[in-house]
Amino acid sequence: MAETKKLAIIASQGTLDWAYPPFILASTAAAMDMEAVVFFTFYGLPLLKKEIDAKVAPHTNPAMPMKMPFGSSGFQEINWQVPNIISGNMPGFDNMATSLMKETFKKKGVATVEQLREMCQESGVRFIACQMTMEVFGFSKEEFIDGVEYGGAATFLEYAADADISLFV
Repeated sequence: MAETKKLAIIASQGTLDWAYPPFILASTAAAMDMEAVVFFTFYGLPLLKKEIDAKVAPHTNPAMPMKMPFGSSGFQEINWQVPNIISGNMPGFDNMATSLMKETFKKKGVATVEQLREMCQESGVRFIACQMTMEVFGFSKEEFIDGVEYGGAATFLEYAADADISLFV
């Protein structure tokens, strides 16, 4: 009988585009009958809050495509190359990009971050919140969803030491 494979993920980013990978990977691992643990630290920690307010930061990823979720199919296929000077300095640009990305995901049938997080929890994925980060940034346990474990690097490393796959996202 084969031993259950284990996945260990460190989620260190909290923008909308970086919120998806840990939840997609963990829920997929669970669907493949693997154990999965996600350790949320630094900017990834807000992904455990009851309300996720993740936004896209296009100026931090110049390779990010800017396609429109509306208009003719030809218009939707245009890859708008937005210079960093605009995406990083135009007030409200991150809100617009976030809105467009969420609309695109909705049109393509992609689950929301909250839905993916819930799927993870329903399938037994463990979430560990970094206590040190909580203290540094002033988070309290009451801000987070139910079912979160709290621990430091040692808590995560005890699990990761036996993991078949370890990822830092």
